[in-house]
Amino acid sequence: MLIRQILLGIIGVSSGLIVSAGVFTVLISVGLIPRFAGKMHVARKIFVLEEMVVFGTLFGGFFSVFSDWGKIGEFVRGHALFGQGATDGVWNLAGTVFLLIFGVFAGIFVGCLALAIAEMLNTIPVFARRIGFRHGLGIAILAVAIGKLVGSLLYFTQQVYLYGG
Repeated sequence: MLIRQILLGIIGVSSGLIVSAGVFTVLISVGLIPRFAGKMHVARKIFVLEEMVVFGTLFGGFFSVFSDWGKIGEFVRGHALFGQGATDGVWNLAGTVFLLIFGVFAGIFVGCLALAIAEMLNTIPVFARRIGFRHGLGIAILAVAIGKLVGSLLYFTQQVYLYGG
């Protein structure tokens, strides 16, 4: 039984390392982090940006495996840190603000990653040439991005994820 647990642990850690190496390889191959550093004019701090991506991945993986360590809300509500009646309201407001900020940054990251991969594969210029699209490509990309934003807002505000329709 102990051998089985050790083998499962080794397989789990190995699989996690392989998957994370693949993710980091994609990020490196599309040049996303150097591009972010160039756009933000912080090229001297590129190693800090790369380390933040690695630490974010490590913390996300840690809290997805050991979810009991991430239950800050239970501690705050259990000890009524902001007073008996105000704790739930303050915690709900703080959670909403955190989710809004996280959602914006996660959306920016995913959008930039998708565009970097599309640019690396030259899909946008090839598609534009195939359909004879000469002017307004930036407007078309912006329209797609706004459409995705509106669709996401409708999806979450109307709670479509609860009933799928």
